[in-house]
Amino acid sequence: MTPQRRTALASVVAAAALIALKLGTGLATHSLGLLSEAAHSGTDLVAALLTFFAVGVAARPADVGHQYGHGKAEHLSALAEAAVLVLASLLIAWRAIARLAGSSHQPVHARWYALVVIGVVIAIDVGRTVASTRAARRFHSAAMSSNALHFGSDLGGSIAVLVGLLFVRAGYDKADSIAALFVACIVTSAAARLMRGNIDVLMDRVPADAEAAAHSAIAGIVPAVELRRLRMRQAAGRVFADVVIGVSPDAVVGQGHAAADAVERALESALPEADVVVHVEPMSTHGDVRERAHAAALGIPRVREVHNVAVVALASGTELSLHLKLPGDLGLDEAHAIAEQVEHAILAAVPEVSAVQTHLEPLSEEASAAEVAGDTATVNRVVNDATGGLPDELRFLHTDEGLVAHLTLALDSATPLADAHAVASRIEETLRRELPEIADVVVHTEPRP
Repeated sequence: MTPQRRTALASVVAAAALIALKLGTGLATHSLGLLSEAAHSGTDLVAALLTFFAVGVAARPADVGHQYGHGKAEHLSALAEAAVLVLASLLIAWRAIARLAGSSHQPVHARWYALVVIGVVIAIDVGRTVASTRAARRFHSAAMSSNALHFGSDLGGSIAVLVGLLFVRAGYDKADSIAALFVACIVTSAAARLMRGNIDVLMDRVPADAEAAAHSAIAGIVPAVELRRLRMRQAAGRVFADVVIGVSPDAVVGQGHAAADAVERALESALPEADVVVHVEPMSTHGDVRERAHAAALGIPRVREVHNVAVVALASGTELSLHLKLPGDLGLDEAHAIAEQVEHAILAAVPEVSAVQTHLEPLSEEASAAEVAGDTATVNRVVNDATGGLPDELRFLHTDEGLVAHLTLALDSATPLADAHAVASRIEETLRRELPEIADVVVHTEPRP
């Protein structure tokens, strides 16, 4: 027999003995306080029996049908105990109120042996409360913890009954009923705490303290890892953690495995006996994030253009901003609704992004233009200085915005895109400086045949 089951069995024996003592003395003295405590001990007997069997079930190892183990049997047991406690407290309160109202009354005989019995009960309550508390801490057992709570409430109720009997001996007959009502309040309070705590576990509520400890442990890992997701649940004092981390796309399998091992060690150090599962994913580059966000935004109807997509990494997570061009005749409320659709679409398509900011712009109407003559010599000189050759194509257009120069550059096909963009930008800046009458310069680059 395991130590947990031995402790639970001792509680069963103690509860049975207390029922016999309290019930016999209560019937002999007509003390509602003692009878209510006998009923309370009856619930403890049920609780102890449930715990005895639940601990045996919870101790079973995981199997094919219960891959997370059987730990929740303890919490089901504790919830059943709470239901029994509620019924007992309602019965005790009803009897106490009936006596206080005078509709049901029998004289209470606070004999000396009743005081002796209560003294023995208090001593037993102290002993089993201490034993169950130590066992709950040692084995991290929810069922043992609920037993300790019950026995502690028994101790408070027994002291209240002792005080009530002492007042009865002093001539205050209703003190016994008041003590019984106090016991009912203790039982109700204990049941509420039991229900709240065990329902949280059965509903897989995130254990807040354990989650904070897990976040802190992962944040302290060196070298740092990117925490993508952390899901936690608990049962029978044991924490289960499901972790997703991101590592560099260039990392080899061994490096990813080492990062997962580091997370497991950190969590097991912060949360002893934790069951940790770590999934490793490659970290997305900002370019990949921008591309997916751009595609998601263009997928929303009435979005005509997306530009200036920027990604920033903050301590709180990755954030993204972008400019949207929408039809200029839209009302602000309709445009705002489209922007919200874009934000939701990006958050769904790019889960590593935590926030999206959109800037709305009207789509420019189609403007009229006419091809005109321009300062071809200056443009040819600037392009020749930058590339060692002339532009393949050059046109000047007169638009509503002013004079616009369109030119095409043929560059070596092996030129990196970044270098080609730098050349085009340098030509645009030089032409704007030397030809202030030009409103805009559009440079198109293509590979030389």
